Amino acid sequence: MNKRSYMNTSVQEPPLDYSFRSIHVTQDLLSEEPRTGLRPVRHAKSGKSMTQSLWLNNNVLTDLRDFNHAVSQLLEHPENLAWIDLSFNDLTSIDPVLTTFFNLSVLYLHGNSIQRLGEVNKLAVLPRLRSLTLHGNPIEEEKGYRQYVLCTLPHITTFDFSGVTKADRTTAEVWKRMNIKPKKVRIKHNAL
Repeated sequence: MNKRSYMNTSVQEPPLDYSFRSIHVTQDLLSEEPRTGLRPVRHAKSGKSMTQSLWLNNNVLTDLRDFNHAVSQLLEHPENLAWIDLSFNDLTSIDPVLTTFFNLSVLYLHGNSIQRLGEVNKLAVLPRLRSLTLHGNPIEEEKGYRQYVLCTLPHITTFDFSGVTKADRTTAEVWKRMNIKPKKVRIKHNAL
């Protein structure tokens, strides 16, 4: 099966669902059985899942140490991972490992303990990210929360389960001009 047909078929695959499994560390994924849904997840000859969705919501993860290793053991094509649900865990930051999944289009991080709004900057490198949730984190209380996220991630179309409107983008741009100082360009002067 070529890569294009894999991408088209696996989008319809059900997720690999590890929600509500009391998972503390990502290595637990390798010994834990995923939940079964209405449709079974297809597996490759290697025994790895053919899905592009990984649900780890409602667990007790505090970090994503060894996440890449665990995902590569579970998924036949980890590079095609498009949806990660990490909602309702105990994550305090956005782990840079998430930025290695360039096909990621849906990322749920709501209901965690993310403290710093600047953590969102890490996600700017994800070219296909369209849907993001962060509500229920301490950062939601920061002034300009929605505007900051929309300025930092201009390609997202859904934020905290709400569609991003033209008016949202305009408000975010105005907020950016009023609140984010442009970086100063230093000009080197050559002394002759």
